[in-house]
Amino acid sequence: MRVVLATYGSRGDVEPMAALALRLRELGAEALVCAPPDEEFAARLAEAGVELVPVGESVRSLVSGPPPAPSELPRRAARLVEQFHAAVLAAAEPGGAVVATGLFPAVAGAQAAAEQLGARFTCVALQPTMLPSPQHRPFEYPMLPYPPEVTDPRELWELDIGTMNALFGVAVNTRRAAVGLPEAANVRDLVLTGRPWLATDPLLDPWASPGEPGGGGEGDGGGRDEGAAGAAWPAVTQTGAWILPDERPLPADLSAFLAAGEAPVYVGFGSMPLRDPADAARVAVAAVRAQGRRVLLGRGWARLAEVDGAEDCFAVGEVNQQALFPKVAAVVHHGGAGTTTTAARAGTPQVLVPQIVDQPYWASRVADLGIGVAHDGPTPTSESLAAALRRALAPGTRGRAAALAADIRTDGAEVAAKLLLG
Repeated sequence: MRVVLATYGSRGDVEPMAALALRLRELGAEALVCAPPDEEFAARLAEAGVELVPVGESVRSLVSGPPPAPSELPRRAARLVEQFHAAVLAAAEPGGAVVATGLFPAVAGAQAAAEQLGARFTCVALQPTMLPSPQHRPFEYPMLPYPPEVTDPRELWELDIGTMNALFGVAVNTRRAAVGLPEAANVRDLVLTGRPWLATDPLLDPWASPGEPGGGGEGDGGGRDEGAAGAAWPAVTQTGAWILPDERPLPADLSAFLAAGEAPVYVGFGSMPLRDPADAARVAVAAVRAQGRRVLLGRGWARLAEVDGAEDCFAVGEVNQQALFPKVAAVVHHGGAGTTTTAARAGTPQVLVPQIVDQPYWASRVADLGIGVAHDGPTPTSESLAAALRRALAPGTRGRAAALAADIRTDGAEVAAKLLLG
């Protein structure tokens, strides 16, 4: 069977799909990934032996450039729907399967292609705030804020239907009509389907089905419960996080830096571009030095770099974080799902400085679990980051992080592959 995996987003959206592709191939299926054409994504998938079908424009160039004008958003959404519809339609087969995540218009394009072909479609969320639940609020788009007096998540998720229709309804329905598919009055629930998957660790992210007190586990979605205004909550299947094994050795110069002294504090913001990377690096270095620690800067899309050439600071580019994080004293990062999970698996304390979308959620989870600290706000000062680091480096935090690490699951991609092929 051929399985087409589609995503448009940052590395945190692409790498999990490569992990699933590998597991599918091990079980005898044919799998390929439709994803952005960024060179680093192509290189990572090539290293894993996964076929990439490049779709759309570079995500890095998109997020690193000036933000688009609001008037540009409908055109960009329509383009993504069209591009992913065309790519998945060409790559998938009738009776096969399509799995999609990432930006909503890309998922909608993949869903339309699967429907047109008669292929099975699964929408997967790599973070929980994408999925309707009475336990949390929907993501709020700045151009369409929710009324401040509405605070009940159930009411907000009902309003979210109108928000998604306003932002993406024309793009989705125009494409559907053009290829002979019926238009949808509720594009959000059409694309999410009634049974989406959640590819997150159930310990870090305990999904609670409506009406149930606990979190979800493998295959645990419960039934479809009634939300506000009679809407049905989706029956979510939580598979565990999809982790791509990384066997790459650490660079020799990085290994030498690690061996030259006490474990450093790693600071990196992954795929997040920052307005003032030079100032962010200065703040981070000062905060870490205040703890008597050496500093390891992850350049990332923020392009962090050494600030003064001192021997206690080192900057590294793309690196195997699975191998690196167990060797550092703490991880300061933006709060992406992948980085959060990798640091948790390493048993290393974390300081999360959340920037956008789901990152505040992961910051709150790390703080609630006691395995790290959530920084208050996206732009730390050297004093505020130093205070957060002091708490993260405390023995109690390190002990809790180490104790929790053994319970982080690593079989999520295997679980998902078996569900797809079973």
